[in-house]
Amino acid sequence: MQKVVSKTELTPEIITLHRYFIWADRMKVHFDEILKATKPNDVSDDFHKKKEGIDTFLYMSLWYGMFYVLIEGWRKLRLTDEKIDNLLKSKNVDLLKRYRNGVFHFQKEYYDEHFMKLMAEGQDIANWIRNLRDEFSRWFLNIHGYEKGKE
Repeated sequence: MQKVVSKTELTPEIITLHRYFIWADRMKVHFDEILKATKPNDVSDDFHKKKEGIDTFLYMSLWYGMFYVLIEGWRKLRLTDEKIDNLLKSKNVDLLKRYRNGVFHFQKEYYDEHFMKLMAEGQDIANWIRNLRDEFSRWFLNIHGYEKGKE
């Protein structure tokens, strides 16, 4: 990777924000590992009762919940990036916030609307959150002085 000069200064607050990215991204890695190991025949009506289904929901929920904390920090620090900011215009952000609240605050119902609304009303959630994750990754590499793809 080639060192590049960033327009944004690497501050203690940005380093802290990066920690939240790393934590969320680790949950994504675990989620992807479970998905990769899950065979199509494993997915059935009772998938959510099996270890693979429980692990899938667990890691996806932790990833999504922690990812919203990253978004929250981005906004609180008033950082800007054209690609990230465009993705953050999505109504998915508000649904993701509700999802985060469902993950980290007790809900009496297993399939509470905090979880279900994101799935029912979100727009292309899986691709949107992965694209947003990739843009945050690019931004953090840049702010740390590296440009992805250049060595």
